[in-house]
Amino acid sequence: MPELTGFWAQQLDAYFDGTLHNFNLSPSSAGTEFQQRVWQVIASIPYGQVVTYGDIARQLGSAPRAVGQACGKNPLPIIIPCHRVISATGLGGFSLSNDSFELGIKRWLLTHENATW
Repeated sequence: MPELTGFWAQQLDAYFDGTLHNFNLSPSSAGTEFQQRVWQVIASIPYGQVVTYGDIARQLGSAPRAVGQACGKNPLPIIIPCHRVISATGLGGFSLSNDSFELGIKRWLLTHENATW
C-alpha cells in the first residue's frame, strides 16, 4: 500500500504515535444541520474522555438514538472522534454497527487514548 503523504498523513501519524491529541478541523458541512451540530459537540470531546449518546442528546434537545445515527454518518470518524461517544450501559455501536469488527476498532481507539468507560 502506498504511503500517505501530506498534512493529514502527518496529523494521523502523530495521533497514532500518541503525540497529537486534537485535530484542528471544522466538522464537515456535508451533513444535515442536526448532524453538523452533533459533530461539533463530538469534536469538542477531549482526548481520552468519553460522553454518552444521552449526554449529547440532552445538550442538543434531542434523543440518544438520533445522536447515534448522526455519529454513524460522521465522514471523518477519527478526526471527529465519534469513538468517544458511548452508550449509558457500555460501549455502544460504531459506524452504525454493533459488529465485532467495528466495535474492535472503537475499543482499540479508546484504549489507544487510555479512555475508560
